[in-house]
Amino acid sequence: MLDHEQRGRPGVSRRDFLKGSGAAAAATAVVTTAREAAAQKPRANLVSAKGTDITLNVNGKDHKVNVEPRVTLLDVLRNNLDLTGGKEVCDTTNCGACTVTIDGKATFACARFAVECVGKKIQTVESLAGATKVDAVVAGFVKHDGMQCGFCTPGFVMATRAFLDKNPKAKQADIEKGLGGNICRCGTYAGITACAMEIAKGGA
Repeated sequence: MLDHEQRGRPGVSRRDFLKGSGAAAAATAVVTTAREAAAQKPRANLVSAKGTDITLNVNGKDHKVNVEPRVTLLDVLRNNLDLTGGKEVCDTTNCGACTVTIDGKATFACARFAVECVGKKIQTVESLAGATKVDAVVAGFVKHDGMQCGFCTPGFVMATRAFLDKNPKAKQADIEKGLGGNICRCGTYAGITACAMEIAKGGA
């Protein structure tokens, strides 16, 4: 029987089709065997993400916690230490609702792994409560109505405190720029700025 080429018709002959199918099957078998061999051989550079005992200094006290390397500082503060002031709002490291200070610098707690913070001084908004008197920033937020829904407030308070600690005589333009990393969805920027301005003028 004549094949397609012998008949002068376009297409693939049965002989060529069978040859191609056999080659494809052989290639698939080789790839599958290689994958199975790779799966059976343990990789030396992989480490199990088991929990590790670490000590975090938070608000002046050492806390020993067991955490996996992937756990964020925010999760440890909220879930392990019951310090729920900082909020996880945006989940994209943009809003600043989770702001704490690490060694005096305002930092998004959701953007830092807990294991990174060993040996550092961490402060949360709870540290500003005081035994008998709240921090001037907290009092100023209340006085100037610098909060509404409250989700952004703890982070904004911490950002304001950290900024004023480094810029005690800041002007309004400095304050607006310095607090630009935090977002208030309720739009209470005027009250927040007034709070910071009053403290900057008084040096509190």
